[in-house]
Amino acid sequence: MKNLLSKGKVKKTGTSSASGCGLSRRKFLFYSGTALTSGTVLLQIPGVLQAKEAHIATYPQKLIAKMSELKLDQPVIFNYPDDGASSTSILVKMGQKAGGGVGKQRDVVAFNTICTHQGGPLLGSYNTEYKTLGQCPFHLTTYDLTRYGIIVSGQAYQSLPQVLLEVKGDSIYAVGVMGLIFGRNNNLIG
Repeated sequence: MKNLLSKGKVKKTGTSSASGCGLSRRKFLFYSGTALTSGTVLLQIPGVLQAKEAHIATYPQKLIAKMSELKLDQPVIFNYPDDGASSTSILVKMGQKAGGGVGKQRDVVAFNTICTHQGGPLLGSYNTEYKTLGQCPFHLTTYDLTRYGIIVSGQAYQSLPQVLLEVKGDSIYAVGVMGLIFGRNNNLIG
């Protein structure tokens, strides 16, 4: 390269010909510093960005079933948090400890029955052998109910929304939802 430069056959432009981007490190650092400074100044101008007050979602408490009436691997169907679209859920006693489970064995869980990928119906697809919900009829997604409804297989990229449960005596109550129900931008309608 030195020989070619000294003979005038290659012209040096200040940028590396290997990178091909046309932007030197010095210019990159200058421009990124300028952008960072501008962003910081904008954040300090009143009215540019204003934080909104956080709201805590208050879910209704709903009686779902009696612990003494549950049968092993026989789902109980219910609607939660309302009777609107895509609120169908199941409560199931699985006979083995599960994430988010309640009861003495921590084996009673509840999940929404709408696939998080494209809203396929999962009702009636509980697998007693593997403790899963699915396969979704659209793209074969399957969810593990022992591990907070995580995806076992398929196209979905979000876990199945888990209905949070509370036990008072023999009564099982739904008290919240962990995750967003498919087709909604807010679990609480109204």
